[in-house]
Amino acid sequence: MASKTRRFFLNALSLTVTALIMRGVGMIFNIYVSNKAGSEAMGLYSLLGSVYVFSITLATFGINLGTTKLVSDALGIGDSALARRCASKALICCTLTGSVTSFLLFTLAPVIGQNLLGDKRSVTSLRILALTLVPIAVCACLSGYFTAVRRVKANAAFQVVSQGVRIASTMALLSAFVGQGTEKACIALVIGSAISELLSLIITYSLYRYDIKKLDGTQNSSVRDGASITKKLFGITLPVTFSACIRSALMMVQNILIPKGLKSSGSSWQVALSSYGAVHGMALPFILFPSALLSAFAGLLIPEVSECCVKNDSERLKRVSFRALTLSLIFSLGVSGIMLFFSEDFGLLIYKSAETSKYIRVLAPLIPVMYVDSVCDAVLKGSGHQVYSMNVNIIDALTSCFLVFILVPQLGIWGYIIAIYATEILNTSLSVLKMISVSKFKPLLFHQIVMPLICIIGATNISKIIINIIPNMAVSAPSLVMNILLTLAIYVALLKITKTIGNEENEFFNAALLPESAYDRKFRSDVIT
Repeated sequence: MASKTRRFFLNALSLTVTALIMRGVGMIFNIYVSNKAGSEAMGLYSLLGSVYVFSITLATFGINLGTTKLVSDALGIGDSALARRCASKALICCTLTGSVTSFLLFTLAPVIGQNLLGDKRSVTSLRILALTLVPIAVCACLSGYFTAVRRVKANAAFQVVSQGVRIASTMALLSAFVGQGTEKACIALVIGSAISELLSLIITYSLYRYDIKKLDGTQNSSVRDGASITKKLFGITLPVTFSACIRSALMMVQNILIPKGLKSSGSSWQVALSSYGAVHGMALPFILFPSALLSAFAGLLIPEVSECCVKNDSERLKRVSFRALTLSLIFSLGVSGIMLFFSEDFGLLIYKSAETSKYIRVLAPLIPVMYVDSVCDAVLKGSGHQVYSMNVNIIDALTSCFLVFILVPQLGIWGYIIAIYATEILNTSLSVLKMISVSKFKPLLFHQIVMPLICIIGATNISKIIINIIPNMAVSAPSLVMNILLTLAIYVALLKITKTIGNEENEFFNAALLPESAYDRKFRSDVIT
């Protein structure tokens, strides 16, 4: 059992380090872009993103989850031949859907840009983005395959390379188009994305062709023909796609309503785009940056939970779910406290904007709600409740559209923030309750929420006292990093002192980190997953 935990931990660590590097570089890049292009360009780019996300949803049609589920289920019963056929069938399907969606977006770009978004400057960018949909669909499928076979280093490799190419090409294009207006800035951003997606396709497919040969062809199941595989694949992806398309369409409507609502509240179109860009393109990406740690963890939970369900191992499912919720809460509450405590420094040092500081401070208390939702969704998807998860997301999007439509014209940007709070709390509450129902574990609210909250409050206050003792501690990037590291160290120490990180968590990390022989000598518990 320890080896299983160790494998999970090392895969999660690999993805996490990669995700942190990418998110860190991406965050620096986002800051560079926002300073170079301006908040109006960020607002227009966010509008483009709402259409783009909907198009990606159509193009990928849930293929990442479908591939992960089918391949991991096949490997769970020891049928590597079936796993190969599932991967091949998924590749064919996503190529077709990506091609159709690409054609539709390219053809309808003028209608979408001028009539739906209300800004003709978006048309060229939409057409460029249409060309990336086939590579994105194929890469989503292959990413699901690599997750299922637990070889996440392949995903890590192509993500790092493609991110580097995206940043380099976008920076060069932004420099070439500097001073030529918002439209050219957006074109520079989307061309950079298009180049990186094409490179991702080349690298990922090459790695897949090499890796698929490692499956030895053992066949243990009764599934033989491609039609049965396709039926199972669409049985997973169609409900997800239907729900995801509805949610993406609603989110697209919401994102279009926000700047229009801000304009109705008395702002000009340029000011409305700037305010929208400050929240949606600057503050929100910043507070979501640390979630890279949980994203890798959540992605690997899907095949782990799926395997528990295939083997009817309810006890292990209970342990995995409880531990996932506990660790995500400990992590997210710590991040929330740090974001809240250092919000002014973040906004002024990073974005050089007091307005952004204000939005970071206001949104920081919502971080635990946002982060925990991704872990809950992973458990629900792995246990076959992806339709429920998507239905919750639809309810979330409907509620958000309604609140944005009602509140933003009356309250301006604060109406949008109220809508974010209301919908995130609703979404996560429904997801957590369902996860508890499915996994049948008993939550320990004092251990999982109250104690981490007390520890991070204590850590930030102790850190503040220490900082105030140091004379002439000017606000700068190095001092900010030192202060954050100090707060984190105190937080971890308090978690250990108060035994908030207890035997369950200690045994998990021992199983993950100790050599197997050392683990076997020291631990005999069946708690380890």
